[in-house]
This record gives sequence, C-alpha cells and structure tokens, in this order.
Amino acid sequence: MIRTFVIVLAALGSIAAVASAKSLPPNASAARTRQADAPLGRIEPTQAPVTGQEDLGDLGQPRQVLAQFYRAINNRDLNLMAQNWDQSAEAVMDNPLGGVKRGWPEIRSVYERLFRFRSQYHFEFYDYTQHEAGDLFYVVGRERGWIEVDGTRLDLAIRTTRIFRRVKGRWLQFHHHGSIEDPNMLAAYQNAVR
Repeated sequence: MIRTFVIVLAALGSIAAVASAKSLPPNASAARTRQADAPLGRIEPTQAPVTGQEDLGDLGQPRQVLAQFYRAINNRDLNLMAQNWDQSAEAVMDNPLGGVKRGWPEIRSVYERLFRFRSQYHFEFYDYTQHEAGDLFYVVGRERGWIEVDGTRLDLAIRTTRIFRRVKGRWLQFHHHGSIEDPNMLAAYQNAVR
C-alpha cells in the first residue's frame, strides 16, 4: 500500500511515474485507454464541471464518487461526506480552511465548520485530468466556487487534487489537497468561515 501511494504521489509531479507503474488512465474527456508502453501524450483536461447534480449511479465509477463528494459539500450533508471519505487514520486533507488534518475525525471537523457557515456557498470541479493506477485513482484540476459574506459574493479559485482508493469494491477518498494562490482571496475565505 505504501509503495502504491508513493507511486501515485510521484505521478502528481510526472506522468512518467504512472507509466512506469504499467497503468495509465483512460482520458477523462474521452473513453479510451493507453497502454503503458504507448508514447506518452498530453491528456486533455475535462472542462465540464462536476457539481454534485450528476446521477450518482454506480459509485464504483470514479466520476460518480467525485460527484458524490460535490453533492455532499454543496448540500451540507455530513453523512454523505462520511460515505465518501476513508475512515482510516491514513486519510489526510490539506486545504485552505483546515491546514493539514489527519484521520476522519479531524477532517470531519473542517466540514462541520463549513457546514455551519450561515451564508450560501457553492463549489464545482473543472479543468481536470483523471488518472488510475491499480486500486488508486486521482484527479488534478481546479475548483471554482463562491460564498456570500455579509451579502457580498466572494468568488473562489482553488487548485485541487483528490486521491481515492478502492476498498472492498468501492472508491473512498483518502487524500485531498487544495490551495488558493491569491493571498487576499485566501484571507477573505478563511475569515468568512471561522
């Protein structure tokens, strides 16, 4: 498991690491598969956003479990969020609201804080690529969203990576990293959701 996780982390910096693991993913924007010995090419990012409004259908499929996450966050559904996350101590989240949180109880506390936020908000995932390596898949892209702060809308732009692993036949999220480049946007977001 550790070896597989190291391979995936290396792949985030270089698609060649995934190729050496003998498994390249289907292109997220077109259903095709590349063999590990095929020439490496650019994987075109999917622009159609994942909003949580999609049919969840088969949660054994990566796109549906990703949609499950966005349904949970946009509907403030902590039970659905718990179904999306791996409950083990290995789960890790590093995002603008919580810093580094390890294990589901710490991760849950960040979502509880966001879900208590009284004003409206919305997040969606777009401009992403999807990669699979055995019992792991990860997506690398962007989140866009907004929150209302004292009647004013604050637009958000977040670089986002999510890693899922297959546990007993279903995908569970066990790592998330999100970052906001604009320091003023980051400060406004953090101050709004205390």
